[in-house]
Amino acid sequence: MVSSSCPNKLFLSLFTISLLAFSSIAHDFSILGYSTEDLTCIDKLIILFESWLAKHGKVYESIEEKLHRFEIFKDNLKHIDDTNKKVTDYWLGLNEFADLSHEEFKSMYLGLNSVSSRSRDSPTEFSYSNVVDLPTSVDWRKKGAVTTVKNQGGCGSCWAFSTVAAVEGINQIVTGNLTSLSEQELIDCDTTFNSGCNGGLMDYAFAFIVKNQGLHKEDDYPYLMEEGECESKKETMEVVTINGYEDVPQNDEKSLLKALSHQPVSVAIEASGRDFQFYKGGIFNGHCGTELDHGVTAVGYGQDYIIVKNSWGPKWGEKGYVRMKRNTGKPEGLCGINKMASYPTKKK
Repeated sequence: MVSSSCPNKLFLSLFTISLLAFSSIAHDFSILGYSTEDLTCIDKLIILFESWLAKHGKVYESIEEKLHRFEIFKDNLKHIDDTNKKVTDYWLGLNEFADLSHEEFKSMYLGLNSVSSRSRDSPTEFSYSNVVDLPTSVDWRKKGAVTTVKNQGGCGSCWAFSTVAAVEGINQIVTGNLTSLSEQELIDCDTTFNSGCNGGLMDYAFAFIVKNQGLHKEDDYPYLMEEGECESKKETMEVVTINGYEDVPQNDEKSLLKALSHQPVSVAIEASGRDFQFYKGGIFNGHCGTELDHGVTAVGYGQDYIIVKNSWGPKWGEKGYVRMKRNTGKPEGLCGINKMASYPTKKK
């Protein structure tokens, strides 16, 4: 990966010097966050790393930790570059996760409870089963039913973000008001079957919102990136309500599209593939299985992809979104996206 044509210097000394010398160097990041020239020698790799640190506001406690993170950064960059040379439908890039090993990333940013623990016993049938004429494309962002991309941070609360995005969507469709709602309330208060930063399931969260008689606004119950104490504010602050939820028939892409043509839908995927960690753009069709480990929200579809809103911040993917390939020929869909879809219901 790294050419030996660079000046031969002691790596540790060079790296230590770089702590001061390169801290103010501005790097012209491309859309991928690096260029092929950055890979030609260790000096340029160090400059790239320092620029990446400044871009993402990263600070380490010791030189040993920084050296360790630099080695991980190099390994991740090699994977990104190797993949970009082979794959044409999508591309990878350096993002804020580039100093995390893949195991660290999975433990911090995924958080869906095992599918085996989820009972598909929603109280009503699939309302969209008789839908016949599907539009060729749908994008609920353009229809004003999707809030800005949020960031769950290092808390395994993806299930809460998936739930909230679906509720925000149906609330806007029914009332005309796009209101950002509180994931933190679910993390703190929905503890019978869900486990805060240690994972949960969207159906359980929908059921909680019904039983709780609504969910508070984000501004009234802001996100902490950690578990907190449940705060009861029903009597003094406005809530957004739903009437129930429904499950999309399992492993049925056509049914998912039927539901998605009417509202955003909570879906689960396997996001533990290394390419997903560094996805930057394009129609993702990378390697992944169907062991569901991440809750996200489908907010539209095109001719050969589903538009998915993630909760890893706007710097990941296509401004926080990923286009996932559909029409794969597999009933469960890419990364299992057709296996466990559900959506909230709200009466007009």
